[in-house]
Amino acid sequence: MTQVPALSYSSYRTYLECPLRWKFLYVEKRPETPRGYFTFGRVVHGILEELVRPLVVPSARRVGSTESQRTLDEWHPPSPAVGTGSLRTAEELLALYEAAWSGEGYTSREEEARYRALGRDLLLRYRDHLAREQPHPVSVEEHLEARWNGLPVHGYVDRIDRTADGGLDIVDYKTSRDLSNEDAKDSDQLSLYQVLVESNYTEPVERLTLYHLRSNTPLRARPRAPSTLERLHDRLGTVSDGIRADAFEPTPGRQCARCDFQSICPEFRAVPTAEEPRLRELVDRFDSLRREERRLESDLKRTAEALHRAAEDLGLHRVPGSRTTALRRREESWQYSLDAVRAVLERSGLAHRLASGSQEEVRALVRDRSLDPEVRRQLAELGARRVKWYWELDETATPE
Repeated sequence: MTQVPALSYSSYRTYLECPLRWKFLYVEKRPETPRGYFTFGRVVHGILEELVRPLVVPSARRVGSTESQRTLDEWHPPSPAVGTGSLRTAEELLALYEAAWSGEGYTSREEEARYRALGRDLLLRYRDHLAREQPHPVSVEEHLEARWNGLPVHGYVDRIDRTADGGLDIVDYKTSRDLSNEDAKDSDQLSLYQVLVESNYTEPVERLTLYHLRSNTPLRARPRAPSTLERLHDRLGTVSDGIRADAFEPTPGRQCARCDFQSICPEFRAVPTAEEPRLRELVDRFDSLRREERRLESDLKRTAEALHRAAEDLGLHRVPGSRTTALRRREESWQYSLDAVRAVLERSGLAHRLASGSQEEVRALVRDRSLDPEVRRQLAELGARRVKWYWELDETATPE
């Protein structure tokens, strides 16, 4: 049984994408091939941290579960109480960028040069934006931890700002090509960050922001409703349960094209040369049997239909053969238009009686003698009876 670590957004997404890749990364600690776009994002995020850090004015933090209660005078983080407020010059910014630049993972010098130029452009334009609209950050690139209804979670939050109303705005930088407002509304990453910030800060979260650096555009969303956070908690719980149960089966998909572990993945691992003849024979045999199975299924269906037509014409339900007797059986069901059913129930003040919206539930209402007979009649008229005939073999019956 694998011990479940504190889940971050990236580890949660990795498990959802492919549990086996999660195991390779987080249990076996296998390295991945560096990729230029990851290197680029890491460098840009690091420089943005250096750019914004002088503006940080720390905020009140909650008392941790292992700490004793503090007085108001003691309620502050250990970092400096007031930021310097000074923004680095463009020259200083570019100097930091050039010193931090890494060519790791790029496929060619041309690709590296394009990304390097893009980074300069993004950072300079973002610095100009900060000079015009200086934010009020309370932290940058902060590692936060929490225990969320029994689940340990953690994450590095790019930036937390104080809003004009005294609340908090969680900001996550994105260097990707395209983003929309829907991305901000649907982001599980921002949802998890909201949980982490609310668990560690005293002020309320008032806004969630994906900052699209390529267009210099903040994409904002309201804080998540409790129901949204509950659904995320359920998904995180499912991931946690899977890890605890050692459920690490591969999940093939488009992500396989960029996976570094194909050579050790059962989905892609090559058959040992010595085993090829034996396994090829088994596969060919399986293929032959499967084809025969499909042929027999088709033949069985045609025979059953012919037998049904004959029995229907002759009014028979029992047909003896040489070795057994075929028994004609009926399966009955009722189908209702759920929209029409809901309309009848709403007019009668009974909408709450259709909880699951299943056909069986409607059928039970039609038979429920506690309902008004007129309501039952209207519901019954909405039903359509479906009959399905099938055959069983009674091998205990003695043919005549």
